[in-house]
Amino acid sequence: MVERRSNNTRWGVAHIYSSYNNTIIHITDITGDETISRTSGGQIVKADRLESSPTAAMMAAKRAAEMAMDHGINGIHVKIKAPGGHNGPSNPGPGAQAAIRALSRMGLRIGIIEDITPIPHGGCRKKGGRRGRRV
Repeated sequence: MVERRSNNTRWGVAHIYSSYNNTIIHITDITGDETISRTSGGQIVKADRLESSPTAAMMAAKRAAEMAMDHGINGIHVKIKAPGGHNGPSNPGPGAQAAIRALSRMGLRIGIIEDITPIPHGGCRKKGGRRGRRV
């Protein structure tokens, strides 16, 4: 006889927006409709230049994870978003990896990690003129 362990993981979704200026962590239920917690690097540190730092992102993720665990969530799927688009950088800022690591250390099970950075499909004309930016 095979003994099956009951899997009673309550899932949520952690939306992490990480730019070079700030890191925002927004945890919702699995549908994405109901907000459970929302924190950012700017709520943690005083100086503007430190908002995007990995330390601020870790502390913000800890705070968000505590709120999520209070709501009964013990597993999360992670969606990372960088500014992207036709002018922003397509790679996330320094706080994204630190935030995921902090969520994991808090005891939350990490499910799927996916990148949801917006990708341009034509759209508006890039700035810089016909011959590009001359440095």
